Amino acid sequence: MAKKKGKINPILPSPVYFLPMLKIAWNPCYAHPLPEGHRFPMEKYALLPEQLLHEGIVTQENFFDPLKASLELVLGIHDPAYVEKLQHLALTKHEIRAMGFPLSAALVHRELVITGGTIQCVDYSLQYGLSANIAGGTHHAFQDRGEGFCILNDIAIGAHHAMINHGIRRILVVDLDVHQGNGTARIFENDSNVFTFSMHGEKNYPLHKTNSDLDINLPDKTGDDEYLSLLNRNLPKLISETKPELIFYQCGVDVLESDKLGRLSLSMEGCRTRDRMVFELAHENQIPIVCVMGGGYSEKISIILEAHTNTFREATQIYG
Repeated sequence: MAKKKGKINPILPSPVYFLPMLKIAWNPCYAHPLPEGHRFPMEKYALLPEQLLHEGIVTQENFFDPLKASLELVLGIHDPAYVEKLQHLALTKHEIRAMGFPLSAALVHRELVITGGTIQCVDYSLQYGLSANIAGGTHHAFQDRGEGFCILNDIAIGAHHAMINHGIRRILVVDLDVHQGNGTARIFENDSNVFTFSMHGEKNYPLHKTNSDLDINLPDKTGDDEYLSLLNRNLPKLISETKPELIFYQCGVDVLESDKLGRLSLSMEGCRTRDRMVFELAHENQIPIVCVMGGGYSEKISIILEAHTNTFREATQIYG
């Protein structure tokens, strides 16, 4: 990857014609079985599509069954030795603990399908203006290892696909999960084509953070007013300065006050307003956007589900 050389050139993006067609990546393997008592709420991946259909937010035609990511694209980001260890289920016990999931062939298949979903979402976003993956946002995966429930970095692989297969040269990663997107930041630290922006809890995981192009570290208990004010001051300026041709939006809902792992204090409405702000800015500036779900660890699955559903409510209202 090319070494960074100052700011991204302020070139206006090509016009995009937005159509009211939201394409959503989903496959039943997203809801991967985990040991009883595991703290990751895997069931949300089965419940969210059902909720979207139940409310009539989308129809079955909006969903597509993603293809597995190609080995060529995965190796464009991840080290061959790491990929080979995944394929042969040869990770060490330490590596598996850091990853957070029991290693299996089914898990590796799941990660390739999720990553394939984000890759295809890039294609759909460039065609329709917006696309979404029911899973994804695996921003803690580094080139050579997985961490924090992240095995392959679907954002990085999707961005690589956008650059080599679509000629995109200015990408903005908007990571609003409560945890810093450390893996994504490290992968693109020397790549001037990708600007990484992470707004996250200062004292939250990961303990040792990497450097994004812009990090906003939030103190514990940050609430709606301060959070939304910071986002409103920074994101429009970033879009104006970087002139992205494509945005990846990591919209984890672990910013909620109810979240067990979050430490921030956003309300449900504050989280929904956050999503609205991002979608409105992308739409107004005619920038295609790929939305990946990220984390959410509230005690009640109904809260997680409501927050993720809000993301789709806002997306369809603004784009449809």
